[in-house]
Amino acid sequence: MAAQMFEGKSHAAVYQKYRFAPGKELQQTILSYLREKGASTAELVVDVGCGSGQGTRFLAEHFKKVVGTDISEAQIQEARDSHSTPSISYLVCPAEELPFEDASVDLLASFTAAHWFNTDKFMIEANRVLKPGGCVAISTYTVDMSLRYDNCSEKLTKVFREAWDQLLKYSHERVKHVLENYKEIYEALPFPDKKRITDIYDQIPMTVAGVTGYLESASPYQVFMKKDPEAAKTLLKETEKRMLETMGVSSPETPVEFWVRHVCVLGCK
Repeated sequence: MAAQMFEGKSHAAVYQKYRFAPGKELQQTILSYLREKGASTAELVVDVGCGSGQGTRFLAEHFKKVVGTDISEAQIQEARDSHSTPSISYLVCPAEELPFEDASVDLLASFTAAHWFNTDKFMIEANRVLKPGGCVAISTYTVDMSLRYDNCSEKLTKVFREAWDQLLKYSHERVKHVLENYKEIYEALPFPDKKRITDIYDQIPMTVAGVTGYLESASPYQVFMKKDPEAAKTLLKETEKRMLETMGVSSPETPVEFWVRHVCVLGCK
């Protein structure tokens, strides 16, 4: 069974507000692979573990029918309530039980979600629903993140990573898949035609408030909140304060460069 870490309405709202869409380099990596495999005209695309729809909306810019699925009703409601297009629809279902016919899906995608799935069961399901020649694009951003601003980038990144290290103490065991660059997920993909790319770097438009909001959206922070809400809130408040002091600014809306490293597993049936 998939781990259910993003169920609450309040968490889903934070997730929608602060989680970012796939970066341009990751987008191009996926689209180039699909062109290479002749899958750039895919008719049915499924975004598994879509959350509040950031990746789904990217896919809808390139394909005529995209279905986002997630086990969380709250996340799906956020996705439906956000900016959408007629080419997108959303379904509540587990990643391991997709409501699609055998050999009916052209592209199965997942953005920063596959580590929550039951890997073996999901791979069986992926093999079932994909058409012959269908593709898989499974990606995640890693904890390899950095901040850049003027001449204080190193100090700013240190502040951010100290907060991350605090949160990682509360992370679920399945986060190990992210820390291991989706190695096990890549190995479990049942297609011989596959590859794993671990060095995709993207700059994400962000503000100081957006950075602390991203930390708030992370699953370890939600666990921390349940165990010690005051300490969790203090961590965010102090992190924002330290970032502003390091940058020599007063506004949380000050833009910063937020750099992330993505891992992407690609395969063709």
